[in-house]
Amino acid sequence: MQLLQLFLPVYQASGKPFAKAMFDAVRGELAGRFGGCTAYLRSPAAGLWEDDDGACVRDDVLLFEVMVDAIDRPWWFEYRRELERRFGQEEILLRASATERL
Repeated sequence: MQLLQLFLPVYQASGKPFAKAMFDAVRGELAGRFGGCTAYLRSPAAGLWEDDDGACVRDDVLLFEVMVDAIDRPWWFEYRRELERRFGQEEILLRASATERL
């Protein structure tokens, strides 16, 4: 079993928050396709990284998770690209981890 996690930005490049409806749409799309989705919407995670100029960049993100038996890599590639367009991002982090249901 695989756990897939999407990290979506809370704010646009201008600093304005994305509309709640955008996150609701993602949660609905994932739940509809995979039969469920866990969305952590109340406490954004704070991501920090160093950009190409050496400056520290902060981004608040919301986490969306689904569990699948097998990863449909072409579908996830296209879905991530679609989310990057919707949210105006160069890259949205999508990661997969092997997991075991206990």
